[in-house]
Amino acid sequence: MSLVCAISNEVPEHPCVSPVSNQVFERRLIEKYIAENGADPISGQPLSEEQLIDIKVSHPIRPKAPSATSIPAILKSLQDEWDAVMLHSFTLRQQLQTTRQELSHALYQHDAACRVIARLTKEVTAAREALATLKPQAGLIAPQATPASQPAAVGAGGEAMEISEQIGMTPEIIQKLQDKATVLTTERKKRGKTVPEELVRAEDLGKYRQVASHAGLHSASIPGILSLDLCPTDTNKVLTGGADKNVVVFDRREEQIVATLKGHTKKVSSVIYHPAQSVVFSASPDSTIRVWSVSGGNCVQVIRAHEASVTGLSLHATGDYLLSSSEDQYWAFSDIQTGRVLTKVTDETAGCG
Repeated sequence: MSLVCAISNEVPEHPCVSPVSNQVFERRLIEKYIAENGADPISGQPLSEEQLIDIKVSHPIRPKAPSATSIPAILKSLQDEWDAVMLHSFTLRQQLQTTRQELSHALYQHDAACRVIARLTKEVTAAREALATLKPQAGLIAPQATPASQPAAVGAGGEAMEISEQIGMTPEIIQKLQDKATVLTTERKKRGKTVPEELVRAEDLGKYRQVASHAGLHSASIPGILSLDLCPTDTNKVLTGGADKNVVVFDRREEQIVATLKGHTKKVSSVIYHPAQSVVFSASPDSTIRVWSVSGGNCVQVIRAHEASVTGLSLHATGDYLLSSSEDQYWAFSDIQTGRVLTKVTDETAGCG
């Protein structure tokens, strides 16, 4: 049951009761009536605002006006509600589209940041490798050009190289080899009687540990050191041959490259350091043997003794002759001073010098 104002005959928003007539009024209307007349509108007896008693009720729902209960009015109300719902849905779709665009932009920025980080990481790694390479190359000696009197190496088109002619083993050479063999035999007999004290004992080998590591001697793009030798007179000088076609002389005490020797057209498979001279030797699958000057940083001889890959090198004890083996099933004996082949013998089993 709804309360009805005795003055307006409508549901009051703030109902109150008059103790004089016990009627319900809208407080706003009864206060205005009391201010003008000072009496109760129903009984006519004197009445003041202080005498009014408020009624506590839940929020009342005003009944719709009679004009709103007709079918056209109901249809109009439904249409208004539908329009409001559609407007609200359109607003929500706009907000969703905006949120999607912001999310897409944020994901794109995140992807771009990841790409930049990856590129910077790659550049930092490359810079560190370059720095590691730069340190030992501080004392690099630029190699000189090969003398014009030397035959050219194998061309990129695979042209055949001219093989040096054999000049034979002269009596002087044979006598020199025999004299050296006699001296070596005598020394071997002396050494064979007693075990050298400087030899490392087997139990000491297990105590060996790495004391240094040197990076950047050869190209990082074509990694690989395929051969190594030490200078007999100065073990700080290290000779290496790499897959990058270069021969490198490295001073491990100074941590600097003494010389980078370039000339081979394929990887360097074998290297030898001369025991008495500032000369090194290298062999390669490009079918050549090269004699290098460490002090000059250039190639002084190109020995063309084989038609296939050179697989092994060995320096004779005299220090004047070089033995080489090849996949062409020959081994050759050459003079390092002239670069000429003294003799060449076929041997299908020869794989190293």
